[in-house]
Amino acid sequence: MPHLLVTGGAGFIGTNYVYAEAARAQLPPIVVVDALHYAAGEHNLDPLIASGRVKFIKADICDRDVMQTIITREHIDTIVNFAAHTHVDRSIADPTPFVRNNVAGTCALLQAATAVFVDGKRGGRFHQISTDEVYGSLDADALPWDEKEILAPSSPYAASKASAEHFVHAFARTYGLEVTISRCSNNYGPFQHPEKLLPKALACLLQGKRIPLYGDGLQKRDWMYVDDHVRAIDLILEHGTVGETYNLGGNCECTNREILHALYEAVAALFATRPELATRYPHSFITRHLPFAQVLQEVCDRKGHDRRYSLNCTKAQQELNFRPQVGLQQGLAQVVLWYIEHENWRQNLT
Repeated sequence: MPHLLVTGGAGFIGTNYVYAEAARAQLPPIVVVDALHYAAGEHNLDPLIASGRVKFIKADICDRDVMQTIITREHIDTIVNFAAHTHVDRSIADPTPFVRNNVAGTCALLQAATAVFVDGKRGGRFHQISTDEVYGSLDADALPWDEKEILAPSSPYAASKASAEHFVHAFARTYGLEVTISRCSNNYGPFQHPEKLLPKALACLLQGKRIPLYGDGLQKRDWMYVDDHVRAIDLILEHGTVGETYNLGGNCECTNREILHALYEAVAALFATRPELATRYPHSFITRHLPFAQVLQEVCDRKGHDRRYSLNCTKAQQELNFRPQVGLQQGLAQVVLWYIEHENWRQNLT
């Protein structure tokens, strides 16, 4: 059985991945490393830690010596690296932390993995979590990107993730480290930080505050429920080809306006079946029966805002038999219910 190290395991996608892996009873306890920066949920994994399914270590992937010690001591043979700063707006305001964590941190982790897996002849796999943003902006009538597309990142965040990918490939070619990379589209689901589009919009809907919408809101993104992403990562580790990169999408491309309207409808549907929510959220747009047209507030567009992302996921379909299973309506219904049932979690992060 693999001995798994998950870096960034207290963040949004990392947390969901750890819960899924911990449910696989045949696996040894999972080692999770997280520096617990602002976007991490310090108590996300408490039930798994208490049950012994997770061993949590607060550490920074930028510290190569510490990471090498952990990999050696815990007999790690598989690393999944989620650790990253991810908020584009923050990267525009100050790129420096993104360079340190996403680029230098990944490099340090690669050095630690190489020292144990290659130099120490133990063997092991390094999987890097990346993003569709590394491709840049796609024209409205262009075909979706495949994995051979030249990277052309627009934002400092995207540039940091593209740089990290280059280091992953460099360590594979130079030192013989066994690696794989996945580039995912926009994820949504439980444990996502409130600064992100859907959790932020949901909070606005419940509080009766208008949702800020960048520009005309016609930017297109592909959306994937986080459980589908988690499942795809497992498929890559089990069946993926070493040295390869895989696009992972939800087959759900829509504009920002469309995704927000779908979220509005999901909230309205839940309120219709749970009358007590109107009392709990008296200022909500749904409680006050205000139409979606009154919900949005257009604000100045983000600098360098990409118009469209779209992924060709044929490779993952053919090689991994991966297909998303959670549709947008089902996924949004689950998200709305989770955030309402875990409101204290959201408030503790804001």
